[in-house]
Amino acid sequence: MVIDQMIELAVNEARDNKKTRILPQHILLPVHNDEELGRLLAGVTIAHAGVVPNIHPELLPKKAVEKASGEEVESPKISN
Repeated sequence: MVIDQMIELAVNEARDNKKTRILPQHILLPVHNDEELGRLLAGVTIAHAGVVPNIHPELLPKKAVEKASGEEVESPKISN
């Protein structure tokens, strides 16, 4: 059951990236994004899968942070 779910998520990820083969990265991303699989495989290392990027929001440019949050933020207006 667990393997079936992992394979299904990996196939979907590979299809989203327009690939015909499942790569280790295609297994890592769904496992990382799925809460149950993430807890189950918390201590597991997937060989040649790389790492999932985790960039602190403070380090991103302001426009990227606004797009990531999905909210429109008005910039303060400067009066002369």
